[in-house]
Amino acid sequence: MFDLGQIIDFDKQLLLCLNGSDSLFWDGIMSVYTTTLVWIPFALALVYLLIKNNSLMNFFLLLLLIAILIALTDGITSTICKPLFARLRPTHDPEIMYMVDVVNGYRAYKYGFMSSHAANSFGVAVFVLLLVKNRLLSISVILWAAINCYSRIYLGVHYPGDILCGALVGILCGVLMYRLYSYISNHTRTNNRGWISDNYTKSGYSVSDIHFMLMVLYGTFALIPAIAFIILQHKLI
Repeated sequence: MFDLGQIIDFDKQLLLCLNGSDSLFWDGIMSVYTTTLVWIPFALALVYLLIKNNSLMNFFLLLLLIAILIALTDGITSTICKPLFARLRPTHDPEIMYMVDVVNGYRAYKYGFMSSHAANSFGVAVFVLLLVKNRLLSISVILWAAINCYSRIYLGVHYPGDILCGALVGILCGVLMYRLYSYISNHTRTNNRGWISDNYTKSGYSVSDIHFMLMVLYGTFALIPAIAFIILQHKLI
């Protein structure tokens, strides 16, 4: 029999197992990872990939659909679900709020179901992997989204259930936006390419441009610990 109470209790126990650590260094890494600012170079690399491999009309269509995608995932999770379900974040839940490891006093806003970070990250990741069709890029953007989700659990501002439901919303919205893009491009011929070459993906994206985007992504992965170390050193002085 479906027991919502047992699921919620399990969700809380799982959160306490996955949340935080005894490492100030990892605290810094997760705090930096979850910020929007650090991912600006990655976003710019994505824009470069799109503008380099599409006509101007198709590029603006893609930007519009990505903007709609983020507005949709954020609207469903933050505007509709959070006030509707009114589930307190772990950092605001009287039952466990003093058991949760809080990093730098960060508790976020009151309600957390569903996770906007998870929805936005997986929405963009799924849209990009369906669009570009490159295995290494697909694995990399899913990894990026998954770590982004875990950082929210680590910081104690989301339950695993918040993350799971948010990620599912993101995946569904990403697929929906890609299908809309395919429908528009097929009927308007804004992107009628069919390259057959090892230098391009099935959807016509240059492998070298994809490698540049991946270099930026993994370069950011490598830079985050350095930023966290500098912040930690500054606090210890």
